[in-house]
Amino acid sequence: MSIANLPTAYLTIAEVAAALRLSKMTVYRMVRAGTLAADRFGKSYRVPESAVEEYIRASGNPTTEDP
Repeated sequence: MSIANLPTAYLTIAEVAAALRLSKMTVYRMVRAGTLAADRFGKSYRVPESAVEEYIRASGNPTTEDP
């Protein structure tokens, strides 16, 4: 079984908003701006868990240099 055959876990906009402590409208704006990857299923968006994890890693504190 290859990794391409594994199912991807998707979150709703509401679940992403709760996890990131943001409003749903902010998450929609992030999706439309391309800041957060999402797939459209019919009229609704679903965000892969990996995209949320990537966003959290990218928005974390930058590493500080030693003085």
